[in-house]
Amino acid sequence: MLDFTVVIPTYNGASRLSKVLEKLQQQIETDNISWEVIVIDNNSNDDTAKIVRNFQKDWSDRFPLRYCFESQQGLAYARQRAIREANGTFIGFLDDDNLPHADWVGAAYSFGKQHPKAGAYSGQIHGDFEVKPPEGFEKIQQFLAIREHSSEPHQFEPENLRLPPGAGLVVRKQAWRECVPTVPEAVGNVGKALARGDDYEPLLYMYKAGWEICYNPAMHIQHQIPHWRLEKDYLLSLARACGLATCQLRMINALPWQKPIIFAKTILGNLRRLILHSLKYRGRLKSDLIAAFELEFFWGSLMSPFFYLQKNFSK
Repeated sequence: MLDFTVVIPTYNGASRLSKVLEKLQQQIETDNISWEVIVIDNNSNDDTAKIVRNFQKDWSDRFPLRYCFESQQGLAYARQRAIREANGTFIGFLDDDNLPHADWVGAAYSFGKQHPKAGAYSGQIHGDFEVKPPEGFEKIQQFLAIREHSSEPHQFEPENLRLPPGAGLVVRKQAWRECVPTVPEAVGNVGKALARGDDYEPLLYMYKAGWEICYNPAMHIQHQIPHWRLEKDYLLSLARACGLATCQLRMINALPWQKPIIFAKTILGNLRRLILHSLKYRGRLKSDLIAAFELEFFWGSLMSPFFYLQKNFSK
């Protein structure tokens, strides 16, 4: 058993993967940590495997670099494969566009050792933008996994769906294996199709079992944001996908008698938000991208109870 495993799930990430692997080669303060790196190739059809093989030729023996191919596409399936493959007590997930600071592995491992009740934890995620974000972007930046919280550790609030994203997330393998179903409800992005809920679903199961979900300000990564992720079509699709996951996530830890209440509150609460938002930004929704994003999220959240019923009745 190792102390720590870094996992990089990737789909057609050959053009991005090298930078992440280079950052991992530059990690400091890991002399007393036994660790490894695993690239989970989630059914790519580019040169991802070749990139990994080239790095393996000159890779340090101190922390092995392994390659695994997962044919079932979807980020949640890639993460489940990672849990099966990882030898570490702690597993740190880095997307193929996440560049960890030089002390990320050391800071992640230290926090886990110091907080035995933490089932999962995340740190600060800073945006590295190819182009300047639109005005008011800070209001929605959390939807693109940019999180810059306080300088003090704290616990997240899963009951309010205030949770860290999967980018830069560290989980305790024991907590995941004991709590998270092996067949995910939310599978995440599949190819170019956006889907959300996969980041939060495992955390809600861990929280339900009594594990803490924490924030560690000493962990830093840079999240590379290409220009197309700030364009209108992508942002509105993202808002809709996030909204549609709302009801499903709230139902995970709900008791049977609470589910009809959640169903009704989700509809009525978002209907109210839609009306107020439309009145506030009347005539500006076509020109104000951030306001349009928020409106699309409210629409998705309003429809999420029906999306939840459709998924469950179609099983």
